[in-house]
Amino acid sequence: MFPLISVIIPVYNAEKYLEECIKSLLGQSLYNCEFIFVNDGSNDNSVDIIRSYIKKDKRITLINQKNQGVSQARNTGIVSAKGEYIGFVDSDDYVDLDMYKELYKQIQNEECEVIISNFEEELNGNKHIRKYSLKENKVLDKNYIENEILPFFVREDSLNTVCNKLYKKSIIDEYNIRFPKGLPLGEDGIFNMIYFSKCNSCKYIDYTGYHYREVHGSATRNLHKHDYFQRELDVYNFDLEKLIDIPQNINIKSLKSIKLINNIKSNIYIYFDKNQDQSIFYKCKYIKRIVNKKEIKEALEIYLSNVNITGRYEKLFLFCMKNKLTILLYILCIYSKIRNK
Repeated sequence: MFPLISVIIPVYNAEKYLEECIKSLLGQSLYNCEFIFVNDGSNDNSVDIIRSYIKKDKRITLINQKNQGVSQARNTGIVSAKGEYIGFVDSDDYVDLDMYKELYKQIQNEECEVIISNFEEELNGNKHIRKYSLKENKVLDKNYIENEILPFFVREDSLNTVCNKLYKKSIIDEYNIRFPKGLPLGEDGIFNMIYFSKCNSCKYIDYTGYHYREVHGSATRNLHKHDYFQRELDVYNFDLEKLIDIPQNINIKSLKSIKLINNIKSNIYIYFDKNQDQSIFYKCKYIKRIVNKKEIKEALEIYLSNVNITGRYEKLFLFCMKNKLTILLYILCIYSKIRNK
């Protein structure tokens, strides 16, 4: 019997949380699933943990490959998948026991081509449920996808994850949709944009079954070392229309500008965090170079013309960005951190 759903789990040195992830999958109330674990060159005990569970449950498949990154691991899983639908789980996350039963019921009842659900984020012990400003619990047609959902992907990152969705494998196969490598937009976002551009229907349900865990201190990441600012500029400059057909009535430049400024604001806040290694003088000098980039100055003008800014804090923050007042930006970030404690 072929499985109803193939769940693909890329694994790289995930031993700390892997058992919790596996147990949440094997306990699914929808039994007819296969679980494809793609070991992407782990050098910890991840493979031994998976093998110990293979002995207990024949629904598990283990594929080993040299380290090639999460995109290629997922692509390997897609090739091997036998299910009618495909879901994705990250190996340090876990899902509710009814998650795939609920998503399968929704996608079957409505005969739509993709289901979107909420997910719970956990960062430094704090949990937050991510919901979306999409029409809830009704089938959304091609027109809605083109005019609301595709622009959403261009405008912000929050819908990008593939882990809170269920996809129809026949569409993935028909259009040979895969996760790209070496593109600046992020693999999940590109996969979703291509998939949704081929869809005629989807549904967003007000249901939370996926639990995302932010690990490795991402809130205090070294933005200078990894150059996340440059990544945002690469995203802004990338020609999306090479990959997907964007409706002509969608103002791509405006949407990309909103995304750039919002992400730069977030990165400035993280960069100024006291846990970063550089001195305050160095940080301010670096941020001044960033906000003086022509792309950011261009996007900020578009942002200010298109976004209704009501809060005094945000108005002042944007004023400081525009005028390169980096010391004041630093003070605002410290104030925000104290206020939100």
